[in-house]
Amino acid sequence: MKLQKLYSYTRRAIDDYNMIEEGDKIAIGISGGKDSLALLYALNGLKQFYPKHFDIIAVTVDLGFDNLDLSGIQKLCDELNVTYHVVHTDIAQIVFNERKESNPCSLCAKMRKGSLNEAIKELGYNKVAYAHHRDDVVETMLLSLMYEGRFHCFAPVTYLDRMGITVIRPLIYVHEADVKGFVNKYEVPVVKSPCPADGNTKREYAHELLQSIIKDNPRVKNRMFTAVVDSHINGWYKSDGAHY
Repeated sequence: MKLQKLYSYTRRAIDDYNMIEEGDKIAIGISGGKDSLALLYALNGLKQFYPKHFDIIAVTVDLGFDNLDLSGIQKLCDELNVTYHVVHTDIAQIVFNERKESNPCSLCAKMRKGSLNEAIKELGYNKVAYAHHRDDVVETMLLSLMYEGRFHCFAPVTYLDRMGITVIRPLIYVHEADVKGFVNKYEVPVVKSPCPADGNTKREYAHELLQSIIKDNPRVKNRMFTAVVDSHINGWYKSDGAHY
């Protein structure tokens, strides 16, 4: 995927769901993975020509693993002229060593988001951008059906009352395959997650299940995504009231 295509998908989602307002200060949650770095490229490029002016900062929550190397991300941010902020925590120590969680992902995610939101508030930013893409939308819906017994998914825009922060997800129209193509084409410095639970989660199970279904019915993923968009659940209302 070329950069211009990434811009197009991202701007479409931003416009459809009114994700950005004039003067917004947006923190981009950077895990170091392909999705968050693609989002960094997208928003950094869009801010140069988007009609509503906004500022960005890149923020990584360091969970405390000894083998995490963020130097490549720092170099990328320097090249893009984007301020990079790292939040150092002991989350890994708490989750894996002190509490010895058998299912660590839920607690880790909660603590990570809490640390990220607190840092964003302290830095004076009013929005945080997550890098959930189109495949994440479908996989989240599947997880909800399988484990919660309801048709549900995260919203494109979510206001967090307690923190006074708005979460936006500008990559919801971007296919994961396109993200992979983008990072390969532009040699984006992806950082491998040092988490021992990486690749062994319920989300990974949903991902593999979806890939299995697609083998027999290649168009099913698009239908599932359309079902989420057209369901009008949990904030899936376009600004113009139109369907996807």
